[in-house]
Amino acid sequence: MSFSSSVKQELVNLKENNKERKKAELSALLHLNGFIRLGAGLRLEINTENPAIARRIISLIKEIYAIKAELSISKKRRLYLNHSYKLKVDDRDDAKRILLDVGCISVNSRGTFEFSSGVPTEIITAKRNKIAFLRGTFLAVGSVASPEKAYHLELVLKDENFANDLKNLINIFELNAKVVLRKDSFVVYLKEGEHIKDFLTLIGAQTAILEFENVRILKEMRNNVNRIVNCETANLDKTVSAARRQTESIEVIQQYIGLEKLPNNLKELAYLRLENEEASLSELAEMLSQPTSRSGVNHRFRKLDSIARRLMKD
Repeated sequence: MSFSSSVKQELVNLKENNKERKKAELSALLHLNGFIRLGAGLRLEINTENPAIARRIISLIKEIYAIKAELSISKKRRLYLNHSYKLKVDDRDDAKRILLDVGCISVNSRGTFEFSSGVPTEIITAKRNKIAFLRGTFLAVGSVASPEKAYHLELVLKDENFANDLKNLINIFELNAKVVLRKDSFVVYLKEGEHIKDFLTLIGAQTAILEFENVRILKEMRNNVNRIVNCETANLDKTVSAARRQTESIEVIQQYIGLEKLPNNLKELAYLRLENEEASLSELAEMLSQPTSRSGVNHRFRKLDSIARRLMKD
């Protein structure tokens, strides 16, 4: 089971006792998974490939409205695809009652039904109702990448107004949600690990949060170790390259005039470098008969390099 599937499995098993919050969650599920037929034959139909979500919708409709939705199961013709679960409320009065109550449809000035556009704000005035609506939205159209691979959570919608309303709703909780157009869909997404963790905490995926945090901590530890190793490797490469240049300068001086012609402080350092090709400046500083600082050793090497360049030029 993917990480995204395990999050949804946890969410559909959450116990919710408040009727208004149940209605908010159902509203999101019906807005995003529902097919509504208006006119004389008003009918509500819900399609999903997730059996757990199908059970959740049936339970919510039964608990809120004491209505039993009809369930049918069909197998997809294409290989490797799951079954499709179709829920129907054919009774006109039952369908009208549900759809009006969750804000999917409204009655216009002519007395006829019309679809409601965007997030139904009248259903989610309370903070906990907003959270329940986000939970239903994630169940309907959400996915989250495994934290081992990437930090990415998205909600894929067909309606631009609904996507922007949803982005604004999420950002009430300061999660920095954004919207992007992908082919013919509008994707509301979160990219930062901390914001994804907060979103999952908000909608009630507590077990998933523990797994998410464990993976995130391990990733950060690995990244820190890699940064330290890379930094030490870079420093080592830098030390080796500097030592090679210093040795070459000393060999030039030895070839042209001999090291004995150098001042004592430079001569001692030159011999130490030839004898300790891999030593750092700090290590060489401690080897001198009169120990000096690292910057002092570096200053002497610059003098040796200057002498070598002058000899080669002459």
